[in-house]
Amino acid sequence: MRPLVGIVALSFLMSLHLSSQAQELSPNAPPDKPGSANGEQVQKFEEAIAPFVKKAKETLPRAKKKYRRGLRAGEILFVTTRIHEGEKFEQAFVKVTSWEGDTIRGLLASDMELLTNHKKDEHITCKENDVIDWTISKPDGTEEGNFVGKFLDSYKP
Repeated sequence: MRPLVGIVALSFLMSLHLSSQAQELSPNAPPDKPGSANGEQVQKFEEAIAPFVKKAKETLPRAKKKYRRGLRAGEILFVTTRIHEGEKFEQAFVKVTSWEGDTIRGLLASDMELLTNHKKDEHITCKENDVIDWTISKPDGTEEGNFVGKFLDSYKP
């Protein structure tokens, strides 16, 4: 993880709702609620989400196993990772298209609010260690995982 120095901006996505993949997600999927922070706010944010990131990382092997075995019809696996641009970073959902070893490949599923060099639907590769949350979106709008996102739904910085 990169150190938080200077003015570091963060855009956090709390729940999953993706316009370009709307046809794939249930209309009951929770809406996305982006926000941003910098400096001291980022440190407080990091401390607040730490237990939920830990839970997501502990349960990531279960999500991987489920994905590799094959998800049920209408289920979609997303991982949440951080995409960096200089000292700025943004948390983003990546729709998983393959997972081999510790390498996850997918499509950027978030509208980037802060970063200008990344666009929705671009191909993204990340390592398992870079995953801070995971979500299996189900056809009825419910979610499995999304530990950080569910916490952030009620987070008041």
